[in-house]
Amino acid sequence: MCIQIKNNGIFFIVILTSLFVVLAACGNTTDKTSGELNEQSQTQNSNKIQNNEPPNNDSAGTDNSDTNVKVDSSNNDVDITSTNHPDSLKAEYLEKLNATKKEIVEMRENPIDDTTFASKKVEGDIYDLLDDLINEIYEELIEQLPSEEMDQLRKEQREWLTYREQSAKEASLKYKNGTMEQLEYVTVENNLTEERCFELVEVYMN
Repeated sequence: MCIQIKNNGIFFIVILTSLFVVLAACGNTTDKTSGELNEQSQTQNSNKIQNNEPPNNDSAGTDNSDTNVKVDSSNNDVDITSTNHPDSLKAEYLEKLNATKKEIVEMRENPIDDTTFASKKVEGDIYDLLDDLINEIYEELIEQLPSEEMDQLRKEQREWLTYREQSAKEASLKYKNGTMEQLEYVTVENNLTEERCFELVEVYMN
């Protein structure tokens, strides 16, 4: 009876030892497999970095959907022409006005002769020149200015036209009924129109 119990004890010890060996072997296999997977993942990420590819972080649960987005630098170019258009237009008209001013000086200094008739002819030509120019500037401002500002400018322009007429009339009265009356009237009109052209460009053009 004692021999049977002893044999049963030895058998039980053998079974437990076998179980421990199997469990230890499974644990080593799992650790080895996990280590190999981690090493393989690190190797793949290293290769991708060397090839300028984004590393694979799926194991961390990271969303890489934005990683492959490429920025097209060509879309960041600033359209210099459109940005500087108002300034360029303003500079263009100031240059045109300065050229016109010089032309007016030359026209007045070089009439056909010294007669009043010749001077009237010069001022008539200057009037046409400035009238075309101020209308051109005004049309440009209609395109540029917001409707509220343009409404205000229309009101100011009507007031300026009245002021120009009154100023020219007042200046010409000193030559009332004389040959210089009409000449003085147109000359004052021209001078005020030239000033107004510069004012419209410098103040209202953006």
